[in-house]
Amino acid sequence: MADLDISAEIRALRNTMESVSAVVNLPRLREEIAALEQQASANDLWDNPENAQKITSALSHKQAQLKRVTDAVNRIDDLEVLVEMANAEQDSATQAEAKRELANLDSVVGALEVQTLLNGEYDERSAVVTIRAGAGGDDATDFAEMLMRMYLRYAEKHGYKTSVLDISYAEGAGIKSSTFEIDAAFAYGNLSVEAGTHRLVRMSPFNSAGKRQTSFAAVEVVPLIEQTDAIDIPDNDIRVDVFRSSGPGGQSVNTTDSAVRITHLPSGIVVSCQNEKSQPQNKASALRVLQSRLLEIRRREEEAQKKQLAGDATASWGDQMRSYVLAPYQMVKDLRTEFEVNNPDAVFDGDLDGFITAGIRWRKAVA
Repeated sequence: MADLDISAEIRALRNTMESVSAVVNLPRLREEIAALEQQASANDLWDNPENAQKITSALSHKQAQLKRVTDAVNRIDDLEVLVEMANAEQDSATQAEAKRELANLDSVVGALEVQTLLNGEYDERSAVVTIRAGAGGDDATDFAEMLMRMYLRYAEKHGYKTSVLDISYAEGAGIKSSTFEIDAAFAYGNLSVEAGTHRLVRMSPFNSAGKRQTSFAAVEVVPLIEQTDAIDIPDNDIRVDVFRSSGPGGQSVNTTDSAVRITHLPSGIVVSCQNEKSQPQNKASALRVLQSRLLEIRRREEEAQKKQLAGDATASWGDQMRSYVLAPYQMVKDLRTEFEVNNPDAVFDGDLDGFITAGIRWRKAVA
């Protein structure tokens, strides 16, 4: 049996990881983790819950980032040993295992390499995702719920913490809108490429004639606000309304008016939150989402001003960015990157890595 020779592939992985490690700056990252660990061990840490949450969240994110990089380097070392063992023993099963591990590592290292492209001001942040049903009646509201599940499954597959802040259920199927947080390092940088109008084409389950139906849903992604962002919202710029939380069909799930709706009067932005048990908690969460959206508006205005000053006519995202086709054929295609797959079920189950990677690379190329 011939020896397995994947030395060139292993060298390529090592070279890529050297570049990743240089961009991540591992010595600085370890120093930041040590400083945060010292702050997190303080006896009076939780005297200020908001600051404590910020410290522990930052520590968790940076520890996870360090672990991803060091684990990849260790796996490359282990792969080299596995190949040597397989060739020494002339074991075809071990050689096959080494090939599988090479394929897995290629995917992992590729994802880490893409992360080095996320160097925007807010890319390291957690994300607030809002989905709104568009044109298409029951198919659109059903599609909006499918997208919400898709992103929550994506987060679950990656071990990201999620929190659903608000859901507005439709009278028929699905949801009118939903807002949820994805708490993970670089969640915003990754998911920001998902923002835009999504289109679904399928044989409608809500049409008795069984005709093909096209429906739309909008996805908004903003970075989660932090205390240092200094988005000041004067009290007279907002209107706060309280109401009773409800579930599907309007059934009451709370006997007190604990849900909160905040309207930002200058912009018309409306944010609701009903997932917390108390009115003050819901108000705090809603204010945080409102600040995140205002921060994103400010970022877009600054970017537009920069482009205008530079006179740069680069490509734009456009409104319709992805099509999910279930009939007469099966395909999901990103209209910006041309990346496509023929397994919509896997995509709706959260398999978005290919689309996100292609989107990040595309955005970097046209920036």
